[in-house]
Amino acid sequence: MAKMTIKDFDLAGKKVLIRVDFNVPLTPNLEISDDTRIRAALPTIRYALDRGAKVILMSHLGRPKGRVVDELRLTPVVKRLTDLLSQDVKTTSDCIGDEVNKAVNDLKDGEVLLLENVRFYEEETKNDIDFAKALAALGDVFINDAFGSSHRAHASVVGVTDYLPSGAGFLLTKEIEYFEKILNNPEHPFYAILGGAKVSDKIEVINNLLNIADKILIAGGMAYTFLKAQGIPIGASKLEEDKIELAKQILAQANKLGKKIILPLDHIVVDEISADAKTEHVGLEIPDGKIAIDIGPKTRELFKQELKGARTVVWNGPLGIFEIDAFSYGTREIVEYLSGVDAVKVIGGGDTAACIEKMNLADKFSHISTGGGASLEYLEGKLLPGVGALKEK
Repeated sequence: MAKMTIKDFDLAGKKVLIRVDFNVPLTPNLEISDDTRIRAALPTIRYALDRGAKVILMSHLGRPKGRVVDELRLTPVVKRLTDLLSQDVKTTSDCIGDEVNKAVNDLKDGEVLLLENVRFYEEETKNDIDFAKALAALGDVFINDAFGSSHRAHASVVGVTDYLPSGAGFLLTKEIEYFEKILNNPEHPFYAILGGAKVSDKIEVINNLLNIADKILIAGGMAYTFLKAQGIPIGASKLEEDKIELAKQILAQANKLGKKIILPLDHIVVDEISADAKTEHVGLEIPDGKIAIDIGPKTRELFKQELKGARTVVWNGPLGIFEIDAFSYGTREIVEYLSGVDAVKVIGGGDTAACIEKMNLADKFSHISTGGGASLEYLEGKLLPGVGALKEK
């Protein structure tokens, strides 16, 4: 897919409106706990600044549901972005209106302005035409660099492309390139690892990957529905009762296509999910009342064996309740193992990405996506609205 990119435009003296994804996690006292998404947008911002553009950034933060929520103002982002760019970042208390128009008109070449949270307007998520026009009126060129928001047909992502010449930033371009390669031209053997809580979140991903990948390793909460579908006792573990039939169909389809689906052989279990719960190792069958929260040592070894010789690996979703340290050993061990595997390795954002960042192993992976939901939709084989809206070269 050859989309226009930031490199296709002459930016000197132009007002460049860039949609970034600064939806970062905040601590209770409104400090940024992980600035990965801000750092990911820096190459695009710097490229525009270096070419003498006036840069106007827009982003959302959290889910304010169309009203002003002071805790979701972009103030902490301004502070962090100022430090990262080593230059003053101007701000406005709104994202459209007279104050914003004046701030944009006062911008000089090489300056940056960050607009206030676009989701303070319900028109943003409704992709309202007038709201999109008001945003588009602020720029001469629109660049989408917000992969994490590109699965949403929102005004600041899709609507503005109707009124401005538009292209992809460096981050969005990189995301597109890696996912297109995986889906259209992967090097084989191609293995997928799918974790996370629900089968329902990953049905379409599994169905799409069954046609492309050579095998799929399934763990996390979704694995127990598959085990139950095979008649294996799962105790009090996570179960989507209404998806058992579907899990059976997926297993049968994999069989028909000659594709392997690898499921856990043993488990780490607890009586209740809490950080200080006493963990216990059990085999394939989970005793009554026990909740599986991580893959056991046999499964970790099995997964390593199954990943040997891979040329392409895509991974979406943790293998246990990763947020609790004591339940994250399976995920960590496979991350560590994969970091030494020589293959194209793409991580589909979310908790798995957070784990890799936490372990300081990001440089051992080919690409770590900045969008959990967006990468899921890409792996389902869908065209993301924010990508589809950009002009072809």
